[in-house]
Amino acid sequence: MKLVVYADGASRGNPGRASIGATIQDASGQELATVSRAIGIGTNNQAEYRAAIEGVRTARQLGATAIDLRMNSELVIRQLMGRYRVKNVALKPLYAALVDRK
Repeated sequence: MKLVVYADGASRGNPGRASIGATIQDASGQELATVSRAIGIGTNNQAEYRAAIEGVRTARQLGATAIDLRMNSELVIRQLMGRYRVKNVALKPLYAALVDRK
């Protein structure tokens, strides 16, 4: 089953207190689950990655066999598409965790 994950992360300060959010929907737009929580101190980009990771993890737990990940983070999107390299040491394990889940 194909699910759609909308994910977003943010930090107050960079780094600063960070939070993540995601909604998981079926193909018709019916919301199946949500993720929303504080994740401690981190950068905005770390929060964006962690939101995507948690959204994808939740979708997989719901039985997704295909996932359409939607985000507003240019950096994360372009890194996942291979247009940007992941140079930041702190983002490399987050990138790897997300790619392993796709």
